[in-house]
Amino acid sequence: MKFNITIEVDEEGRYVAECTDLPGCLSEGETLKEAIRNISEAIIGCLKSRLKVAGERIEIPSFINTGT
Repeated sequence: MKFNITIEVDEEGRYVAECTDLPGCLSEGETLKEAIRNISEAIIGCLKSRLKVAGERIEIPSFINTGT
């Protein structure tokens, strides 16, 4: 799976990475390599969190076995 990310350098020289496909998914690093590694981990964390929340909202009907 591929995601779009943007990387910018802030005023302090740190690399700030954002996954534009997942609003609110941000990370940073002192080097470009570190920022890419960190945003990759942040993407995984965002997806896991959203999947957990989605799973909690899904109601699974219970089936009663009537024996027929």
